[in-house]
Amino acid sequence: MKAILLPGPGMPFTYETVPDPTPGPGEAVARVLACGSGLTIHHARAGRLKLNHYPRIIGHEIAGEIVAVGAGVNEVTIGDGVTAYFYFNCGHCHWCRINRETLCENHAGYVGRESDGGYAEFIKLPARSFMKFPDGIDWRKNPAEAGVICDALATPLKVIRRARVTPHDTVAVFGAGGGLGIHMLMVARWARAKKVIAVDTSAAKFEAAVKCGADITIDASAGRVAEQLLEATGGKGIAVAIDFVSNKSTLEPAVAALGKGGRLVTLSGNGQSFTADSAKILRNEIEIMGSRYATRQEVMDTLELVARGEFSALVTEKRPLEQAEALHQRLDKELIIGRAALVMG
Repeated sequence: MKAILLPGPGMPFTYETVPDPTPGPGEAVARVLACGSGLTIHHARAGRLKLNHYPRIIGHEIAGEIVAVGAGVNEVTIGDGVTAYFYFNCGHCHWCRINRETLCENHAGYVGRESDGGYAEFIKLPARSFMKFPDGIDWRKNPAEAGVICDALATPLKVIRRARVTPHDTVAVFGAGGGLGIHMLMVARWARAKKVIAVDTSAAKFEAAVKCGADITIDASAGRVAEQLLEATGGKGIAVAIDFVSNKSTLEPAVAALGKGGRLVTLSGNGQSFTADSAKILRNEIEIMGSRYATRQEVMDTLELVARGEFSALVTEKRPLEQAEALHQRLDKELIIGRAALVMG
């Protein structure tokens, strides 16, 4: 099969022919129709996330069709349209049993990091890692849009639930023009948030942000984000800040702009420390929380919502498999609004 290999951290992709995967017991193989190209995997391409093995085929936001199954597999059958659940979880620890799989005590890694992923014509995974598309999602006609649902939309749905967004809430999304940010705006609008504010540093992304649900856009490049958010809310402050950038320059103004009962959700792995006013956190009962990906049930719920037409994925740039390096060069320069994807053959 043709595949895109990452030879090492920060190295350019190579386009090569490698052996077709064969499923063992409990495994299945899918023919990949499309695979999303988001920042999570771009961090691996850029060397910011180290993998346990090189060369590696990265990518996890797949739309595919099951073409082979190993012994003992009953989760999927040949011909099923599938996407993939990103995490390798045990399914039986305390956290998995209470539907908080992202905190699995026996977490074994990620599709496209600890195993080869979707930047190839075929992908082999444990059969339980595949999730079938429901009726109503045309994964054959729109594989790129179908493939990114499992992350680009499922992650925002989890955030909406985790932050308990209600129709009374003003929501600010930091990094609103990126692949997750654009979809977060959509899902916040779907959740009937009172007001949705897009915060970014690229004015070129604001038009798309408004089309995807933002009522107000704020250019963060001037460094007055907290003040602008307070002005936009008449001094009351925002109810929910959702930060896909999560460095000191975004987290500190996000907390400063929260009003009474405000909630900050951070979703980036930058790992930067930041300063917050503990007296204000106490006085206003502010909550600061992290959020990682989504549970299987949240992915399933997102697939069902898309199938019913509640919202849909936005893929603004599609490239053939052999152009993966060029696509990631554009991702590195933050030139892509929404999600990008590789489409096979």
